[in-house]
Amino acid sequence: MRLLLVEDHVPLADELLATLTRQGYAVDWLADGRDAAVQGASEPYDLIILDLGLPGRPGLEVLREWRGMGLATPVLILTARGSWAERIDGLKAGADDYLTKPFHPEELLLRIQALLRRARGLANQSQLEVAGLSLDESRQCVQQGGKDVDLTSAEFRLLRYFMLHPGQLLSKSHLAEHLYDGETERDSNVIEVHINHLRRKLGREIIETRRGQGYRFTGNAAGAVS
Repeated sequence: MRLLLVEDHVPLADELLATLTRQGYAVDWLADGRDAAVQGASEPYDLIILDLGLPGRPGLEVLREWRGMGLATPVLILTARGSWAERIDGLKAGADDYLTKPFHPEELLLRIQALLRRARGLANQSQLEVAGLSLDESRQCVQQGGKDVDLTSAEFRLLRYFMLHPGQLLSKSHLAEHLYDGETERDSNVIEVHINHLRRKLGREIIETRRGQGYRFTGNAAGAVS
């Protein structure tokens, strides 16, 4: 999943970048509201973390502009401690959730996971469960038939994206856009390698190939290769 972090306090931004990267998210960081307004509307982010007190343009103004142009990307706003009016204004402007500073990184991760599940119609799940697979995001592994299946970080990121988009046809370029940040070279051939690894671990039929179109997560785990 590709996230945009908009935060002008550098020490906090550095901490959040490290935390989110460890959890398998591809993260772009911006510190100015003007840059955020443009990039948030033009890049295919799965979720945006938006501080409201930004240089250039206020976060609320940026959020209203995004929603005014029809941007439906989930937005989690960061607000100052005790600023109840700011939280209310943020929700009225179209924010999906808010977090008050200071906060624990674990709470941020749980809110992100909940927002991503909600955006895909999976809000009633305490963790991501699709087609007999249960993804443990804290340990970055998956359970199949009650047994843990270990994943590499790249396999985890790819499987999480597939499980959040079951049945959808996803091209290599689409997957690359959502699995890599803006600074990383995107190699669609590497994605094919990771898909083959997931098939060996979880079953040949779990991910369907559509020639010339892309891949579709079916959840049909027939015949994993030992």
